Amino acid sequence: MANKNYKDIELDSKYKPKKSEPYMCTEQLAYFYQLLSAQRDEILQDRDAVLSDVRMAEKNENAGVGDEQDQAAAEQEITMNLRMNERNSNLLQKINAALERIENGTYGYSIISGEEIGIQRMMARPLATMTTEEQEEYEKRKK
Repeated sequence: MANKNYKDIELDSKYKPKKSEPYMCTEQLAYFYQLLSAQRDEILQDRDAVLSDVRMAEKNENAGVGDEQDQAAAEQEITMNLRMNERNSNLLQKINAALERIENGTYGYSIISGEEIGIQRMMARPLATMTTEEQEEYEKRKK
């Protein structure tokens, strides 16, 4: 079970997890918790802004504002914003799942084998759920 103190730790702004530390020690968990929480907050703010933009564009489109070119551009912007929102929703689900893994003590360990994923991989891909080898095998089978 993960040490719950990771939520209360104030890390030095220059702190980066190191191989020399015990794997997924409290400081490392705090680092990833803060990183993922900040990403989640940013996505939630962006989502609100995107939805507001979509509503405004739809309102203008329904009001018949602008010529055909303006309306086509507005429609394209709505579509692009909705795609971005969908992408961010998928990312938000992955972030929430990673935060849940931090909470239950399984973050940084493979969902397949339970092996350590490794600090280098977690630094590069904080949402990683498999070791590099398992990910490669998964990608091969997916083709």
